[in-house]
Amino acid sequence: MLVSGASRGLGRAVAEAFAAHGDRVAVHYGTRRADAEATLAALPGTGHTLIGADLATTDGARELVWEAVAALGGVDVLVNNAAVNTPHPPADTSYAEWTEAWQAHVAVNLLGTAYLSHLATRHMIDQGTGGRIVNIGSHGAFRGEPDHPAYGATKAAVHALGQSLAVALAPYGIAVASVAPGFIDTHRVAHRLTGAEGEAIRAQSPFGRVAEPAEVAAAVLWLASPEAHPKRSGAPAPSWTSTAPRTCAPDPPGPRQARGSAGFRAGPGRLGERWTAHSQPFCRAARTASMRLRVRVLPMAAER
Repeated sequence: MLVSGASRGLGRAVAEAFAAHGDRVAVHYGTRRADAEATLAALPGTGHTLIGADLATTDGARELVWEAVAALGGVDVLVNNAAVNTPHPPADTSYAEWTEAWQAHVAVNLLGTAYLSHLATRHMIDQGTGGRIVNIGSHGAFRGEPDHPAYGATKAAVHALGQSLAVALAPYGIAVASVAPGFIDTHRVAHRLTGAEGEAIRAQSPFGRVAEPAEVAAAVLWLASPEAHPKRSGAPAPSWTSTAPRTCAPDPPGPRQARGSAGFRAGPGRLGERWTAHSQPFCRAARTASMRLRVRVLPMAAER
């Protein structure tokens, strides 16, 4: 699987979640190579790879997917996580700074996502195995981002793109989903979670806290699983298996075959068809996080 923007924060958590369950991961970074190397070194299992690429360019996106396919032997899951998020409040930003901010956000957040999705899709269609694309959007796409309007706008566009791709790609056995996290406790925003501002941010949630990266990563992992997307009649059956057991067996615990996994074949670094109950709390966390993210009923601030 390939996750963009995996040097730290949510991208790192997503890479860790997939690697912990037997998948081989292509860890992408833009400029933070040292952080990305730390992510790669911490991943369990073997066969992972590190790839640097500038997603603001068409060549960078193409090279990323091609290198991931070559290193992993194929890509069945793409998680579009890379994003630019810099402040540019309209009342205090010059026109030159305003246009620069918009161009940077659109280039990576929207166009980079579109480029990677197309490249991964063509690979999935050509190999005939289906696949999964999960886009990391933002609750800010729906609540507004007064100090980061380009971020909110491009994330709204990512959600719209995901809806279009989901309909277009279903006949090929490719499922597309998006998550809209609220505020996440990551390196990028850690400074905002202290003092009065931090208290105000946490107060926006009825739970009185912000999300942890692992909680959102659990939802992403579940959305890429066989249970999340039943096979469409006539579409290719996904071909993922894992070298490690997955977790969503019902109580009472015991191994079983995952629903929808009939016809799966073995393939290195791909999602598993065996789900066991040894880590049921993870499965419940994934389902809970997924429900919260998809329904979007809780008033939570968007990550900045």
